[in-house]
Amino acid sequence: MPLLASLPDTSLRHLWAVSSPRTVPAGQVLRNVGDPAAHLILLLRGRVAAGTVTGTGRGLRFGEWAAPCALDKIAVIDGGGHTATLTALTPCGVRTLPRDHFLALVDDVSSVRAHVLRVLAGHARRQQERLTATATLPAEARLAAWLLDRAADTRSRRVPLPGSQQALADLLGVTRVTVNRALARLRRDVLIEVERGTVVILAPELLELRAHG
Repeated sequence: MPLLASLPDTSLRHLWAVSSPRTVPAGQVLRNVGDPAAHLILLLRGRVAAGTVTGTGRGLRFGEWAAPCALDKIAVIDGGGHTATLTALTPCGVRTLPRDHFLALVDDVSSVRAHVLRVLAGHARRQQERLTATATLPAEARLAAWLLDRAADTRSRRVPLPGSQQALADLLGVTRVTVNRALARLRRDVLIEVERGTVVILAPELLELRAHG
């Protein structure tokens, strides 16, 4: 886990002892938006999505994370409620670390503090990029950029879809019909192939051009 990678074995054993294990089935909510962030969730196995529902009832998905990682560090740091609803996309194994133990790490361990600062800076940058994309980029460009980002993360041209096309639409901030049309155009131009639950990138260089609108 990147957050804890630099800790010595004695510190890791201590964190293991003070954290609590939990197994979460696919589809179950780990935390709801606004829930008190009294523990840091350490995702050891599986994938988790973060999202919320707007006042008009529209679902928004902020992203998804694969183990190993620590979830919603911002909420734990500032002491406010969780910033999104966290839902297991696959069966997950987690450990929950009490907030005071996590904050002690941030205060006392320079490598943990540096990692948290990088995460916060990256979060702010991604939020700005997301707002810019939502305001300016067409749906096809957003989809192409998302596919390339996921391919880079997984180091594979086979990109798993985040559940249904509606989930992908929520993630990109468009409608399901719009996502379906964008996928169809990219497939028609032989840039991708769509399989059950997966998009295969056939021409990454050309897809990169589409990502710039």
